[in-house]
Amino acid sequence: MAKTILIVDDSTSLRQVVSIALQGAGYDVLEAVDGQDGLAKLDGRKIHLIISDVNMPNMDGLTFLREAKKLPAYKFTPVIMLTTESGEGKKQEGQQSGAKAWVVKPFKPEQMLAAVAKLILP
Repeated sequence: MAKTILIVDDSTSLRQVVSIALQGAGYDVLEAVDGQDGLAKLDGRKIHLIISDVNMPNMDGLTFLREAKKLPAYKFTPVIMLTTESGEGKKQEGQQSGAKAWVVKPFKPEQMLAAVAKLILP
């Protein structure tokens, strides 16, 4: 059975690039346009990994991450932050909030797929 990954990013083109790469690697993909939409998608179904942007309207990625970690069903779901933010402060905030990996845009799809493969258990 395919593993499900939720992509949370306000950029349609970025979601498409990530989605195509993940689907090509055999994953099922759900998409959300911002943190609020992302939380709405966390409705109890099994999600094996979340990939989230940091800078988004309505609810930013770090707030989304903290809120997602409060939900018992998703407390241990690994999260990759995919962002233009490369500052140490933001990275530390991400780690403290529960992010398992930090991938800086622009990124190569294979770089992201390698991070995904490490975090999704078979």
